[in-house]
Amino acid sequence: MAFPLALPFSAASLFHDPNGTAFADLEIDGHRETWPLRSRQFRRWLRRRYSEETGSAASAGTIRSAVDLLEARAQFDAPERTVNIRIAEHDGRIYLDLADNDWRAVQIGPDGWQVVTSPPVRFRRAPGMLPLPIPQGGGSIEALAALLNLSTPHEFALVVAWLLAALQRGGPYPLLVIAGEQGSAKTVLTKILRALIDPNAAPTRAPPREERDLMIAANNGHILAFDNLSGLPAWLSDALCRLASGGSFAVRQLYTDCDEVLFQAARPAILNGVEDVVCRSDLADRAIFLALEPIADERRRTERQLWREFEIVRPRILGFLLDAVAHGLRRLSSVRLERSPRMADFALWATACETAFWPPGTFLRAYDANRRAAIDGVIEADPVAAFVREIMAVRGTWAGRASDLLRVRIAAGEDVPDRTAGWPRNPRALAGRLRRCQTFLRTVGIDIAFSREGRTGSRMIRMTSLTKSPRTSAGNGSGGLNENARG
Repeated sequence: MAFPLALPFSAASLFHDPNGTAFADLEIDGHRETWPLRSRQFRRWLRRRYSEETGSAASAGTIRSAVDLLEARAQFDAPERTVNIRIAEHDGRIYLDLADNDWRAVQIGPDGWQVVTSPPVRFRRAPGMLPLPIPQGGGSIEALAALLNLSTPHEFALVVAWLLAALQRGGPYPLLVIAGEQGSAKTVLTKILRALIDPNAAPTRAPPREERDLMIAANNGHILAFDNLSGLPAWLSDALCRLASGGSFAVRQLYTDCDEVLFQAARPAILNGVEDVVCRSDLADRAIFLALEPIADERRRTERQLWREFEIVRPRILGFLLDAVAHGLRRLSSVRLERSPRMADFALWATACETAFWPPGTFLRAYDANRRAAIDGVIEADPVAAFVREIMAVRGTWAGRASDLLRVRIAAGEDVPDRTAGWPRNPRALAGRLRRCQTFLRTVGIDIAFSREGRTGSRMIRMTSLTKSPRTSAGNGSGGLNENARG
C-alpha cells in the first residue's frame, strides 16, 4: 500500500542544512521537534502517522520510498536553515537547548534570560544528550567553588571564564587542561563542568584514535571531554588547535571514492591526566592549565554525596551563569582591552562578563599568570626550546644554519646519556621545531628570525636576546657553540 502523500507533507515542515542534510520540523504534543529525515526518530514518527491514518503497519519499502521522496523535497524545494547542537545564536541573542521532552530552550539577551518553547533557531538531538534543569535565579557562583577542588582563586576565575565561553556559539574556546595525581578529583571536575552546560550519558571518553573519530564526537556534542590521557599524538594536538579556534575537517565518505564529509565548527574541550599532556606550543597557546592538589582523607566526600549536593545547587549555578552571560552581552560593545592576548575574543568576552561577580581586571590577572606558567612549562618540556634558552642566557645574539645548531647540540650531548632524546634528527626538522616554539621564546625575550643570505641563498637563523645588548659575547660557552656560526 502506498504512503498517503498528504500525510507527511501536512504534518512536517521540511528544510535542509548548509551541508544538504534533510530535516523536518514536527509538531508533537504541542511543541516543535526537529529531526533528520534519515533518523530513526523520524522513521518512527512516519510509522506512527501511517498507522493512525490507515489502521495498518507500513512496510519497510513504503517507509523507504516516503523518506526518499521527502528528502528530495527538503533538498530542492525547501529553505536552508542552520541546525545547532546545544548552543545557538540569532539576532544578538544566545539560545541554550535544555534538551527536555518539551524541546524548550533558554533565550539569553542583554535584557536577561527566559525559557522559551519555540525558539527561532533549530536544535538537533544527538544520542546521549541529557536534559538540563530549568535554571533558577538568585544563585551564587560561590556555590560552584565549594564543589571544586581548585587550589587558588585564580584557577576558579579561569574555570568560570571557560564556562562562560562555552555558553557562546562559534568560539574561540580555550582548551581546559587539568593535571593532578591520583585522588585529586580530575575526572569529577571534568564531569561537573560538562554537566553544567552540556550533560551527556557519556560525560568523558577515551581520546580518539583518528581524526574521523574526533569529528564525529564534535558533531554530536557541544563539549568534548577526554579522560585520563597520558600523552597527545601530533595529529591530535593539531586537530584540537583547529577545534579550539574554529576549523574545518574533511574525511572521505564511507564506501565512496571521491565524496567527502565536511564539518566546520569550534568546540570547547577538556583534557585531564596525571601528566602534563600538552607539550606543543601552538596548543599550549590556546589552553588554560589547572594543577589539582590531592584531597586529604578528612576532606574527601563520597562521589554520591558530591553529586547529590551538585544537583541541589545546579539550577541556581546555571541561572547565575546565564545572568553573567546577559551582563556580558550588555557590556561587550563597550569593553576595550589595553592589549590583546592570545585568544583575544575569549579574553574580551570574559572581561565583559566578569564584573557580574568580580572587580574589573580579575580575569586578565589570572589569565596572564596562567599563561606565564604555561610558557615556562612548555619551554622546559621542549628540548629544542630549552636549549635555545640555555645558550641565549649567556649571549646577546647567535646566527647560523640549522645544521650548525644541530651539530653543536649533538656534540654537547655525546657524554650525557639521552641528552639528545626528543631532538630532531635533521636540519629541516630542527628549523620546523624552532618555528613552532618562536612565539613562546619571544615571550621570554628571545627573538628568532629566518632569512636567506648570500649568493646561494643559504637559510640562516638569527636569534637575539631582547634583554641583552646585541654586542654581548660568550665565546664558545655552550659546548663550542660560536656566537656567529657560519659553518
